[in-house]
Amino acid sequence: MTIILDDQQQVAQTWFAELRDQICAEFEKIEAEAGSDAAFEYIPWDRENPDGSPGGGGIQGLMKGKIFEKVGVNISTVGGMFSDEFAGQINGAKDDPRFFATGISLVAHMANPHVPNVHMNTRFLCTTKRWFGGGADLNPAIPNEEDTEEFHARLRSACAAHNPEYYPRFKKWADDYFYIPHRQVHRGVGGIFYDHIELDHESDFDRHFAFTQDVGRAFLDIFPKLVRKRMNMEWTDEEKEQQLIWRGRYAEFNLVYDRGTAFGLKTGGNVDAILMSLPPEAKWK
Repeated sequence: MTIILDDQQQVAQTWFAELRDQICAEFEKIEAEAGSDAAFEYIPWDRENPDGSPGGGGIQGLMKGKIFEKVGVNISTVGGMFSDEFAGQINGAKDDPRFFATGISLVAHMANPHVPNVHMNTRFLCTTKRWFGGGADLNPAIPNEEDTEEFHARLRSACAAHNPEYYPRFKKWADDYFYIPHRQVHRGVGGIFYDHIELDHESDFDRHFAFTQDVGRAFLDIFPKLVRKRMNMEWTDEEKEQQLIWRGRYAEFNLVYDRGTAFGLKTGGNVDAILMSLPPEAKWK
């Protein structure tokens, strides 16, 4: 089911689909390098608004391979009206509950506990206001200082090309956001997180969109390098156990605190696509 897009919405939607294609192709290439024929399965889904009007939809991309135990790369474009209860929580929707959202969301759970897991998403939302949001954060079960520094350095350079204040501001935002209060631990080693990069003027679209594109390109540049560096390392049973327990923490954050999960579920998104962020296997003590 389709919804009518204006020029800004169409440009953003097209980019997110192009980024999805580039990321999935690179991940499949990594699997091929490891001797695996794993490939993404693409599952389209549609949603309907409560009044029966078209509500958009998306495509869930899912791959389970030798290196990527489970990786989901989803794109979606949805629109409709927020519930009265939810509208008050969304920027610009309190007095007019109509909304539009398009974006890409990715979570990779790796087979080797030495290969860091990762999350990335970027999005464009419209209510009575318009803004970009997103980011990327690294979630290793076995943290490695070298990997952490390389990941942050690449995001730092992407931010610096647009605004020298972006990286310190968005790094702190990620540190604050990706925290599990009931465990008193962070979900991973951070990255950047940003939201409400608003279009106060017509010209703001181009520069904020360019930044969001560079975040996607930075992810596509750095994460495959980290995977290739670690994917052939041997691991012990104890390290696998550590990974499974860490995955439990990841699941707790996504189900209890993650705003993207709540947004998808409360706007009638595809449940399987929304919960693709959950690991294929996890343990709790």
